[in-house]
Order: sequence, then structure tokens, then C-alpha cells
Amino acid sequence: MKTFLRLYIDSYRGLSRPAWLLALVMLVNRTGAMVLPFLGLYMTQALGFSIREVGVVLACFGLGAITGSWLGGWLTDRFGNFWVQALSLFVAVPLFAILPLFTSVHALAAAIYILSVVTESFRPANSVSVARYARPENITRAFSLNRMAINLGFSVGPALGGFLASISYHWIFYGNAIGAFAAAVIFVLFFYRRKGAKRAKAAEHTARASMVRSPYRDWTFLLFSLLCCAYAICFFQLLSTLPLFYQKTHALNEQQVGLILGFSGLVVVVFEMLLVHMAERRLTYATSIGLGTVLCAISFAMLPIPADYWILYASIFLLSISEIWAMPFMASVAVKRASRQNQGAYMGLNALAFSAAHVFSPFLGTRIADEFGFNVLWSGTAIVLVGVAAGLYLVVRKMQG
Repeated sequence: MKTFLRLYIDSYRGLSRPAWLLALVMLVNRTGAMVLPFLGLYMTQALGFSIREVGVVLACFGLGAITGSWLGGWLTDRFGNFWVQALSLFVAVPLFAILPLFTSVHALAAAIYILSVVTESFRPANSVSVARYARPENITRAFSLNRMAINLGFSVGPALGGFLASISYHWIFYGNAIGAFAAAVIFVLFFYRRKGAKRAKAAEHTARASMVRSPYRDWTFLLFSLLCCAYAICFFQLLSTLPLFYQKTHALNEQQVGLILGFSGLVVVVFEMLLVHMAERRLTYATSIGLGTVLCAISFAMLPIPADYWILYASIFLLSISEIWAMPFMASVAVKRASRQNQGAYMGLNALAFSAAHVFSPFLGTRIADEFGFNVLWSGTAIVLVGVAAGLYLVVRKMQG
């Protein structure tokens, strides 16, 4: 027990103060993030949209995320990560507040697209910020701390969102606006004029500037990003088809769905830093990412099993462990592949891979579920993930070798 506690405490040591402050900003922002997990239920329950129409609107969120990820990376390399993050948070506030005014499929799809462009431009800027403030030997754990804060907020946000949705769905939009505003204020107070750690001399910076390559011409990294996108297409059903499955197959209400999604976030909060610390010491990037992807396959393969609620919690537990072992190391691969001059572009492409999944995941998932049923969807997802796991293992091993 003492060894376990020592290892758990060690997993938090060595992280810089700015890394903790960034995590606090993410915690506040994600605690208020209630819209996306309940957007599918909102459209079917409150607006009467069909499953296919829900898929169209959620796909527009993904299209906006693609645009925002590219735009955020481009702006970060030119104007700095601070201004991109601050503007993204502040502009999101009124957009969340007016979202209930759009009640038709086309109007809501357009509004969701614009909102997604704004909110997702935050991601590459934030990733660059984490990399700049982290010590080189702690980059993966710095990303893990940030993600742990996200998931701590995600464990509270959906539970609170489920409660608010049971009163009125409009409250989840207002709650998200309040969360974004609070995060923006805290971020500006902590990080205005704060400088990142210096990692290279000016002479080295000038010498390497001419050697900078575009991530869009780095074919190995492009293949890695494509495989990350495939993983994310499967994983992000957590935010689209999985809540619909809970409701339609297991007859769960909004509060019960919120509790399961909140449990997912709680698992990541409790185990992420410890498991990432252990993986850094004992596993290669390729092994950790491959193992995480396999666990994702097992998680979805469990869903067709006829059983009570325990199977849903067992499945979401494995899905959360998958996230822990795959996503932080995917971000670290991107950071280490980039130079300091184009970190924004590399992190933007990495974010774009996940953003593209927001298009294909709901679009494909809702159509397969509607046409063939949820069991076919889950079985097919598991099969695809096994192939993705093998591909990621081989590509990352090549990149690290």
C-alpha cells in the first residue's frame, strides 16, 4: 500500500506551477461543459429531430472543429497561444447563450458550426501552451494533468447537466456560457504577460528555422494522424451514439446517462496520472497507444452482451482506461515530432485529426445504428479498432525508432 501511495504521489511531482494553473482553467471550463454530451438527447427529446437529423447537426460540429483546429494552429504560430485561448473562451460565452434560439435543423447546424470553430480553436493553442510551460521530461504528464482536469470537470459537468436538463434543456446552454466566462477570466488573470520556459538559445532558434518542415508534408506523421482520427471516430461515440444507446436500448433517463458519463470522467481523474506515470517508466509510446486502442475495442465489444447496468459501467471503465493510455501519448508524439517554430501547426494537425472524428463519428454512427442496429455498430467498431491498434503500434514505433 505504501509503495502504491508513493508511486501515486510521485506521478504529480516535478510539474511546473503554470501547468497546474492551466489545469485549473481547464477544470473550470469543462465543469461548465454540458452542451455536447446532451446535444443528441436535446435534439431528439426537445426539438423532435430524427436520429439522422441529429447526425447531420453533430457532423456540423465536427466540420467546425476541423476548421477551428486548423485556424487555431495557424493563429497560434503567428499571434501566440495566449490571445487565441483568451478570445476563444470569451467569444464562446454569447454563442452558448443564444444557442437555444435556433430550433430548426439547418439553423441549429449553422449555429453549432460557428460555435465549434470558436471553441475548437482553443485546443491547439492550449496544447502549445502546455508544451511551452512543461519541463521536457514531464511533457506527457503535463498533458495528462491537463486532461485529468478536463475529465474532473467532465465528471461533474454531465451530472450537473443531467440535473439541469431534467428541469429545462435551456439551462445546459446557460451553464456552459457561465463556465466559459469563468474560465476566460481565470486564464487572463493567471497568464497575461506570463512567459514560457526558454528551451533553446537564440542562435539555435535561427539555425533551425530554415529546417522547419510542414506537418502536411511529413508523410509518416500524416499516417499517424489518420490512424488517430480512426481511433477518435470510434471513441467519440461516447458523445453521440452511446447516450442514444443508453436511452433507447436500456431506457435510461437524462440523469442516469449523466451519471454514467460522469463516472467515465471520475475514472480518468483517479487513475490517469498514476497510469501515465507507470507507462512512462515501463512502456514505449507505441506499446501504450496500441494497448489503449485494444482496450477501446474490448469496451465496445462488451456492449451487445445482454446484461443489467453493470455491463454499461464495466464498458465505460475500459473506455476510460483506453483514453488514459492512448490520448496523452498521442499528444506527446506530436510535440516531439515538431520543432519549436511550428508546434502550433503540428498540434493543429493533431487536433484536426480528432476534430475530423467529430464529423464522421456521429454521421456514420447514427446511420449504422439506424439502418442495422446498435449491436452491429458496436461489433464493427471493435473490429476496426483492432486494425487501428496494429497500425498505430507500427507507425509510432517507426517514428520513435
